[in-house]
Amino acid sequence: MACVKPRSFPSCSLALAFLSLAPAQSLDPRNITSGLVIPDEGYSDQPYVVKMDDGAWLCVMTTGPAVEGAGGQHVVARRSMDRGRTWSEAVDVEPSSGPEASYAVPLKVPSGRIYVFYNHNTDRVRQVIADRPAYPDGYCRRVDSLGHFVFKYSDDGGRTWSSHRYDIPMRDFEIDRRNPYGGRLKFFWNVGRAFSFQGAGFVPIHKVGGFGEGFFTSSEGALLRSGNILTESDPSRLRWQTLPDGDIGLRAPPGGGPVAEEQSVSVLSDGSLFCVYRTIDGHAAYSYSRDSGRTWDTPRYMRFADGRLMKHPRAANFAWRCENGKYLYWFHNHGGRFIRESARRRTIAYEDRNPVWLAGGVEANSPQGKVIRWSQPEIALYDDDPVVRMSYPDLVEDAGKYFVTETQKEVARIHELDKTLLEGLWNQFEAAGASRAGLLVDLKAPAPAAIPAPQFPAFIKRAAGGNGREDLRAGFSIDLWVRLESAAPGQVLLDNRTPEGKGFALQTAPGNRVELILNDGRTENRWAADPGTLAVGRPLHIAAIADGGPKIISFVIDGRFCDGGASRQFGWGRFSPNLQGAAGGPEIRLSPAALRLRLYGRALRTSEAIASYRAGS
Repeated sequence: MACVKPRSFPSCSLALAFLSLAPAQSLDPRNITSGLVIPDEGYSDQPYVVKMDDGAWLCVMTTGPAVEGAGGQHVVARRSMDRGRTWSEAVDVEPSSGPEASYAVPLKVPSGRIYVFYNHNTDRVRQVIADRPAYPDGYCRRVDSLGHFVFKYSDDGGRTWSSHRYDIPMRDFEIDRRNPYGGRLKFFWNVGRAFSFQGAGFVPIHKVGGFGEGFFTSSEGALLRSGNILTESDPSRLRWQTLPDGDIGLRAPPGGGPVAEEQSVSVLSDGSLFCVYRTIDGHAAYSYSRDSGRTWDTPRYMRFADGRLMKHPRAANFAWRCENGKYLYWFHNHGGRFIRESARRRTIAYEDRNPVWLAGGVEANSPQGKVIRWSQPEIALYDDDPVVRMSYPDLVEDAGKYFVTETQKEVARIHELDKTLLEGLWNQFEAAGASRAGLLVDLKAPAPAAIPAPQFPAFIKRAAGGNGREDLRAGFSIDLWVRLESAAPGQVLLDNRTPEGKGFALQTAPGNRVELILNDGRTENRWAADPGTLAVGRPLHIAAIADGGPKIISFVIDGRFCDGGASRQFGWGRFSPNLQGAAGGPEIRLSPAALRLRLYGRALRTSEAIASYRAGS
């Protein structure tokens, strides 16, 4: 292990800011366990919320006593008068004793009526033809994503629901006619939020071509439009149209895989529609419609405003337009895609839905109309167990506050988002300046060979009473400007390690990148930025962030978040939950290449690192 030899402290013009660090709170509001639980029956999915005229929140959820897709799966509604702190008893939209009823989405119309749309296995189909070898006998017996698309309604704020359910006719597409039943039995479901637009109501639908490896073997998106649902009180007289025109829905971009599903639609200020949806290609896809959903432009993969591809696995990714006219995008920020097991089989990646990341969107002009420019990402929610998956969210705005729901399929919760985090995302394109919050060291050039080490926060400590531990969920960040003469690996830029290796270091690594090392004398963790991110012969800005909440190391290099690019699935990495801290010896040794150093006793946000870069050295 390379350590820089300790040096004496020369006299210099040095600005050091030391903080008095009280023990950090062990509860991080981003940790999903800090959220408010929405009751369920065991299984919980799509906890979608509508604000009622009397101030209540109405939550519609798919639930059941067993696992997803099992018998007894049905739709319920609950009301809350205190923003999710307490909930009324569940009211059945469909009873658990009936056919499978699943994947409900609500729509509130101007009269105050609430419609709920969902799958219903009305014909009690018990098995469908499926692909071998995924289904050895050729039949899939999970039957919650087929049958009839139906709705019920409530005129009393969700306290009671119509006794009659109404079918919504869906026009056949090519994908329907190619299923094993020629479209006579349709495969589909929906998780996309219903919406109102230009005097009509719209409900997304995800058409499925068949069942096999990865469950759905092909899929594409459509919209069901009712031109009179916002004004017609007789539900039997509602008229429905299936969009887009033609035989083909929203598919993956050219050259992509056969999966394009869970379409989420937002209405832009000029009346354009923006739709984002998941694929199995390691990226989400998007498309714009300039004619109310009748046609869509050629789908493309999601990109940040700087042109880089955004990464996302086969998981729900939703975009919401907020009341302020800006946007939020829920995604998972890694390139999970299908993994070929052999020439004949493949496994589709549904994993790694933890943490949840948010990007902020702002509208911009284009020759075709308004488009959305997407910021770089911030962690919004996480669970301590990396295997836990959270998904199928909804956004609720109430009295200037922002809330999201989510579910791990066993527990559904609601969380208030930090408004300053969202504002940081939306302001990311212009903000400039270095934060002073949590600043431990602020060192300007010329940098000395070594400086006294400040007091770094502990990450964990012994719990009160002496047994167990308390996770302080602390972190720290390095904000460093350097000028490198070469990108050769092994150059130590910053080093706080003792001769035994305890402490932290930042050094160049193979692949023309920089690496952060964390060592508490018991365990060592290291993670490197993306390959090819070092620059030589000019000032280079490096933000290395160790976030002790989700235990994630991330890098922002020259204002760009490292997401792995084409070289690896993850650009961010996890460090051990057993790491007690990053503090090492009594001094921090600096490379002569250092131009400016700021150290923080907390995790910087991505937006803060970008603003610091924009401010310059």
